[in-house]
Amino acid sequence: MILALAGGVGGAKLAHGLAKLLEPDQLLVVVNTGDDFEHLGLPISPDLDTVTYKLAGINNPDTGWGLIGESWAFMSALESLGGESWFRLGDRDLATHVIRAKGLREGNSLSKVTADIASHYGILHRIVPMSDHPVRTIVETDIGDLPFQIYFVREKCEPITKRVKFEGANNAFPSELFMEALNNEAVNAIVICPSNPILSIAPILALSGVRNRLRSHPAPLIAVSPIIAGRAVKGPTAKIFEEMKMDSSALGVANYYHDVLDGIVIDSQDAHLAASISSKGIDVITADILMNSTSDQVRLAGDVLEFAQRLRKVEVSNAV
Repeated sequence: MILALAGGVGGAKLAHGLAKLLEPDQLLVVVNTGDDFEHLGLPISPDLDTVTYKLAGINNPDTGWGLIGESWAFMSALESLGGESWFRLGDRDLATHVIRAKGLREGNSLSKVTADIASHYGILHRIVPMSDHPVRTIVETDIGDLPFQIYFVREKCEPITKRVKFEGANNAFPSELFMEALNNEAVNAIVICPSNPILSIAPILALSGVRNRLRSHPAPLIAVSPIIAGRAVKGPTAKIFEEMKMDSSALGVANYYHDVLDGIVIDSQDAHLAASISSKGIDVITADILMNSTSDQVRLAGDVLEFAQRLRKVEVSNAV
């Protein structure tokens, strides 16, 4: 069994590759919900939806998020009435949020609602929120504290980031299946997908007890760098690293995760950083990290699984 921790687009791509190689009971994808918020009276879970749509094969391949063949009649009508239009909800996507609102209103957990939506889309692999308790990512910037979606979508990541905090994380516990995986020594590997470390993965690690459980888990923990040659594959990762006075490189990613990390996959363009990473006691391999197609996603997933198997054999050998 593989436990994958994922954010949005990059995480969804690697999760898709892993799902192509693993049976449904061999993969659990735990998704960041720090980005969740309420908009127009509806509960929005952007990362959960991105992963769900990707595994269902119905995501928009051009943006990486949203649905293919989307239409925007609702947004046009909303704008004509003077409604908020900075966060765009497509007509088909809107149905997901309405179903989620109904399920939560009826007393179901976010895990249950997510599983139901995935099932309706024919997804057999398990996708779960990091927690069924609310956690909200707040970005402290030069123009004040901004809820994540305000910073990310409305402000287009332009404010300078000073710090990021996760409201509610100290009182939030991992979702049931996530907790079971954290306590399951039969898990073969834990994979941090190439998602933004600070905005997408840190909220998961901030949950009560998660970081300690990851440190003590016998399975190798492997991260895939979302930074190639000093630039983020997608989104503001490199920008935020620089603004927070961190090394905007694959080495910086390794440093960020160093207390939980056993291995890291970096891009071939960053091979010159391998020695510096290895000197920190972190195993490293190079690969082509860009995932522009399904075959790329499967190839990288295969590289990650092979790396995990190698690390697991080393750990078993050392234990003997």
